Amino acid sequence: MLSLPAIAGQAIEPLAQLMETAHIGRMGALELASAGISVSIFNIISKVFNIPLLSVATSFVAEDISKYADEDSAAAERKSLPSVSTALVLSAGIGLIEAAAMYLGSGPFLSIMGLSTDSTMRIPAEHFLKLRALGAPAVVLYLAVQGIFRGFKDTRTPDWGICQLYFSFPSSCILFNWASLVPPFLLYIVAILMLWKLNEKTVLLQPNIRNLHFGGYLKSGGFLLGRTLAAVLTVTLSTSMAAQLGAIPMAAHQICLQVWLSASLLADAQAASGQALIASSFARKDYGRVKLITHVALKTGLATGILLANYIGSILSIFREFVSASQPLNALAYIFDGLHYGVSDFPYAAISMMIVGALASIFLIYAPPIIGLPGVWSGLTIFMGLRSVAGFMRLSAKNGPWWFLQDSKENEVATS
Repeated sequence: MLSLPAIAGQAIEPLAQLMETAHIGRMGALELASAGISVSIFNIISKVFNIPLLSVATSFVAEDISKYADEDSAAAERKSLPSVSTALVLSAGIGLIEAAAMYLGSGPFLSIMGLSTDSTMRIPAEHFLKLRALGAPAVVLYLAVQGIFRGFKDTRTPDWGICQLYFSFPSSCILFNWASLVPPFLLYIVAILMLWKLNEKTVLLQPNIRNLHFGGYLKSGGFLLGRTLAAVLTVTLSTSMAAQLGAIPMAAHQICLQVWLSASLLADAQAASGQALIASSFARKDYGRVKLITHVALKTGLATGILLANYIGSILSIFREFVSASQPLNALAYIFDGLHYGVSDFPYAAISMMIVGALASIFLIYAPPIIGLPGVWSGLTIFMGLRSVAGFMRLSAKNGPWWFLQDSKENEVATS
């Protein structure tokens, strides 16, 4: 049941971005194109630096709840968890750094994206990116709070916050008629509301800074930063290779990629739910429950992938064999990610992703010029397939964190 609100939350954000695009589009084609470039920069920076904090916070908070809190009094008392305070302090620091970098470096970022200083989109894009940068601290804080709530096995409250933001957005646009400024303004309101809700569950800040766990967060976050970069670069390379094939292949690739990424949100929500459940049970050394959750997560993930494959195969008329056939592999890859994060196996998740991304990138560089767009999608399928293989290999290893899956006798002793 944890995955249902998480799925809803994953679905709200793309819809909200569509609403924002529609409102900016009313201002004109130039404004829409300028905003598109700026949003791409903002989203890349946000994904690379913010998602690791969210994932690490989920695991560390779930572990702290198991270590410091008694289950019988969990609902009656506010918890004092060092992992919560550490995540909040880091989110504030990261948010301020991101805001300063995007605001002061808006010009260089746009140049990296290929937008020349002579372009008519340059000034509007720079203006929009600077306004977006003002909301970066709120975005990082919100994602950190979302990860903390997931650690509490609460996926409903973050959905409440997202709904408060995006259902207020259309009316705010009508009132202010300045779409680029409204999202940062509302983000801070929602971030404050989420902190207020979180304060009901836990003490937000530790009285002594020595109680904070910066070392664990920075080490694990560093590994996930490398992992996220490897994944983003591989997918970006696929788009670049498709663009070199011409306008029509690129258009077909973009349609398939959006369907592919949207379908992945379902598996990602299931992985997030499994991560929180496994992290709390693993911290208590309840290996029997971890084994049960693992088997259920893999079975439901595979079932989700098969259902998505059948559905996508019925709605797509182009390259359906690649997009639909890769769905079971996509679902398993995301589920394995959630399992790795649940046992805090961040080094393996990062190193395996870098190796898999490098192998898939080699194929993506050489195959598309020979066989065209099927080479691009074959490369993406190989990428997700190797991720699933890497996850299966880790679960099968007897000397890793999943040793109890292979040693039934020790498992029985630990759970007795």
